[in-house]
Order: sequence, then C-alpha cells, then structure tokens
Amino acid sequence: MAMQLVIGDKNYSSWSLRAALAVDLSGAVCDEVLVRLYQPDSRAQLLRHSPTGKVPVLITEQGPVWDSLAIAEYLAESYPEAQLWPAERQARALARSVCAEMHSGFIALRSQLPMDLARDQALTELADDAQADIDRICAIWAGCRERFATKGNYLFGPASIADAFYAPVAARLRSYHVALPTAAAAYVETIYRWPAFQRWYQAALQEVKR
Repeated sequence: MAMQLVIGDKNYSSWSLRAALAVDLSGAVCDEVLVRLYQPDSRAQLLRHSPTGKVPVLITEQGPVWDSLAIAEYLAESYPEAQLWPAERQARALARSVCAEMHSGFIALRSQLPMDLARDQALTELADDAQADIDRICAIWAGCRERFATKGNYLFGPASIADAFYAPVAARLRSYHVALPTAAAAYVETIYRWPAFQRWYQAALQEVKR
C-alpha cells in the first residue's frame, strides 16, 4: 500500500510544502491527499487523518506520522539510500541544527510574511523583528553555502531536508520582494529551479485560479 501525505492548500501551507519536498527527496511512493484549509469543515476533515487536526500528516501502514520534522526523520530512516541528511557527521549535525532552528523559530517572519506563493508584492513596511529573522536566515544560508559550495548548489551541496525546510522561506522572500544579499538571492534562485519545488509552485498558482 502506498503511503499518503495529507496536505493543506499548496499556496499557503508552508509545513505541507516541507513534507512534500522531503517525500520527493526520498523517492517514496506516496499519494497526496489535499484538504482545503480555512473552510467550515476543515478541522473535521483533518481529524479524519491526523490526531492533531493539522497538516501535514504521513499515513503509513504502521499508522500516522505528523509534524513536518517527524515526517522528514521517518523518511530519512526508511529510505537511507536517498541520503536525505548529509553523509558526514558534522555536516549532518549542522543540517539538523538549522532545521530545528527553522522549525521552532522565526516567529516574526512567519506572522508578518505568511507563505503566499501567488503573491508578487512588497510590504509597505517591514518590522524590525521580521528583518532580524531575515538577517539570521541569510547568515545561515551564507555560512552553509560558503562551506559546502563545492558539493552542489543547495545548502549542503545536494538537495536535503534542510532545503525542504528553508524552501518556504525562500518563497516568502521572493513573494514579498525582500532585498537580499547576493548569496541569499542566489539560493532563492536555486530553490525556484528545484524541479520538485517548481511542480508545487505551479500547482499552487493553478489552485488560486480555481
């Protein structure tokens, strides 16, 4: 039986995007189940799949796995040949560190620049705390790219879970026309050229047209 990944609207659900990119990296056979968010019956529909009533949730033969980081770890363990984390121990520790920082932090960025892939407009004003989050993210990206640039164009060379976690941030920065340092702007371009991200992005644009 193929696994199922339950997601929310592709235009808005950054957590769903992270999990979907991780699934693509793993090569797992996985069907997609989309539950529209912000509808009167959204929570009831989600509770049919997820004990938290939230997305994403990965439905496996053994039961559900919820939360994007838990899903990523499950996939990394289930498909070790896909190398979702960097192979070298210190690089792997760094990748886990920056993912954990993304997973639990950057609240101002999340609240003031929510993911909206169809958006193409700057904010009239960017608050200081959101700018501080952006500066920290750009520093993370620059540090990773400087260290692993010879291995490939993603944060740790080849695409990994770290890129799945920061792809929604890259999308926010482009959607809101945020001015970026050269290294960060180049990484945003890398994300937008990522085939798995492009498929999601194009589906999101079609979604908002319906």
